[in-house]
Amino acid sequence: MGCDTGLKPIKSPKPSAGAKADQPQMEERNMNSCLVRREMPEFEMDAYDAATGHFKKVKSSDYKGKWCVVCFYPADFTFVCPTEIAAMNAKYDEFQELNTEILAVSVDSKFSHKRFAETEPILKGLKLTIGADANQEVSRAFGVLIEEEGVALRGRFLFTPEGICVAQEVQADSVGRNVNEFLRQVRAWQHATKTGEVCPAGWRPGKKTLPVNTDAEKMTGRVGDYITLEEILSN
Repeated sequence: MGCDTGLKPIKSPKPSAGAKADQPQMEERNMNSCLVRREMPEFEMDAYDAATGHFKKVKSSDYKGKWCVVCFYPADFTFVCPTEIAAMNAKYDEFQELNTEILAVSVDSKFSHKRFAETEPILKGLKLTIGADANQEVSRAFGVLIEEEGVALRGRFLFTPEGICVAQEVQADSVGRNVNEFLRQVRAWQHATKTGEVCPAGWRPGKKTLPVNTDAEKMTGRVGDYITLEEILSN
């Protein structure tokens, strides 16, 4: 997998016998799928709850009524993956303050997750729940499964309390994701959802928003009169 062997292209599936040239195949649809503005796929799977040290079942309905991050990673006992999990765990309390749950997922078994959490030093003090997508159905439903390798890409999805996906990030294996940037997105989405205002690039709490819910006509074609590039790029 790319996490330890370098980036590999994913081969496009060959059309099945009798299929028309312009007829998309199931795997291609899955790999090209976008969940943004769609409902969370329904799922149920085994999981390891690192906070309690016990196994449990998790299902999509568990996360209704809360903001939720579903974070796929390729595999236990690899190299980039534990750094990402540790980073998310380090920010766990901040996610909780935002009423946001985190579910990490890979295709490994719940037994592998337990051993991984107990033996990898960087995961000491882990609080997260890790879903065991052993039959690969959840990764496939979210459109991140690499069928030919049987592992998931690095896919991270943010869902509203109503179960609607508002942010999706999918990337290859060799580079880890930035948890601080994702926290920024959660705060921005929560603010936009609550106020009806929209958040410019790089928005953080305390910075200027764009009140299109009240000044849409005034701001149309004049955004630069309301906010400057310097303000957008400021820390």
